Amino acid sequence: MLKCDSREIKEGDTFLALKGQIYDGHDFIEEAIRLGASKIIAERGEYSVPTEIVPSTKEYLNKYLKDHMVPIKIIGVTGTNGKTTTCFLIWQIFWMLDIPCSYIGTLGFYTKEKKSDLKNTTPGSLELLRLFEESYEEGCQYVVMEASSQALDQGRLDFITFDYAIFTNLTQDHLDYHHTMENYLKAKQKLFDKVKKEGVSIINGDDPCSSYFEKGNFVTYGYSSCDYEIEGENSSFTINEEEYQTSLLGKYNIYNMTSAICLFYQLGYTPLDLKESILKCHSPEGRMDVISYGTNKIIVDYAHTPDAMENILDCVREMPYHKIITIIGCGGDRDKSKRPIMGEIATRKSDYVIFTSDNPRSENPMRILKDMIKGLDSVNYEIESNREIAIKKGIQFLTNDDILLVLGKGHEKYQIIGTEKRFFDDKQVIRDNI
Repeated sequence: MLKCDSREIKEGDTFLALKGQIYDGHDFIEEAIRLGASKIIAERGEYSVPTEIVPSTKEYLNKYLKDHMVPIKIIGVTGTNGKTTTCFLIWQIFWMLDIPCSYIGTLGFYTKEKKSDLKNTTPGSLELLRLFEESYEEGCQYVVMEASSQALDQGRLDFITFDYAIFTNLTQDHLDYHHTMENYLKAKQKLFDKVKKEGVSIINGDDPCSSYFEKGNFVTYGYSSCDYEIEGENSSFTINEEEYQTSLLGKYNIYNMTSAICLFYQLGYTPLDLKESILKCHSPEGRMDVISYGTNKIIVDYAHTPDAMENILDCVREMPYHKIITIIGCGGDRDKSKRPIMGEIATRKSDYVIFTSDNPRSENPMRILKDMIKGLDSVNYEIESNREIAIKKGIQFLTNDDILLVLGKGHEKYQIIGTEKRFFDDKQVIRDNI
């Protein structure tokens, strides 16, 4: 089997030495041989196993990927927020229509029964090829996948031509990697350059950046002057005056659901074909998960960007409540500029906030929390860097008809502290303390 990561080499594998943005695979050839590589493909050098020298290992990989690509239709979804939910909705609808489909993204790799974890939202090229092959072997006609900005920028998706692409929105995130919003935008745009001529792009026409994604054949959806116009922000909404019902909460989820519906319209399905499936759809784990505690609600959600956090706070403020308590943190070694923005939104839209650790990684957790409270005028908050204690405190603050939001990690069952990945599950901590 061809592999580019020396750490994954097993006896008999072929190691391809790629030059990355940080590391050069040629530096790891000897390690690959020690682990059992039986062949090396490189741009230079002589080694103790059969070696093929090529002008460009990157070009070799691209040709290999294209030569081994299976005949399966691929749907790519990109945007700052909504990728996971949109993909998960599409995956569910396909199966409810008896059309085999796989999903690749933040939640992992799903077929109908199989669910497995992935290291990245959008895996590397060779792993993607393997997942496409596995999908095809299991009879899947479609793959719906999240296309992250980093994967697009790094060329991990260069070998794919997409049948359909969806743009959800663009708000601030990942500036630790892209540095500017312009670079972030350009990375997202790359998906729409890779849509087949006969393919269709589905664009959120309400997003201020929508025009940058309107390439080739495209349709727009949104609340104003779009091909598919939405009315209503709750569980009952219409698209071009056709009424739908959903169990999902919040205006942002109406956007997610509408993008999925638009895809199926493009595939030739009618509202009559879709309405029952739409009603049966549910959110993925860690997205607006509601746990009842007496007359109170505890909501666990993955929201970890300013826009996503504001969306969920707006959503819960429309519910009946006495007070809203929010627990939130920010990841370490990531975009620092969003930290005070999230702190301001949390304190403005909540009655009380407990700032706590998310995945601090190599940063001092208190440094991250100080960044979050920088410039705050309000005093309706406290700092508790220990996430478990913060959740326990939040539960203790609940009286009657309150809402506790535990944000940032959602489905994740770990915390990254330093370089160590430790088991941690927000929902389990909640269950143990109610």
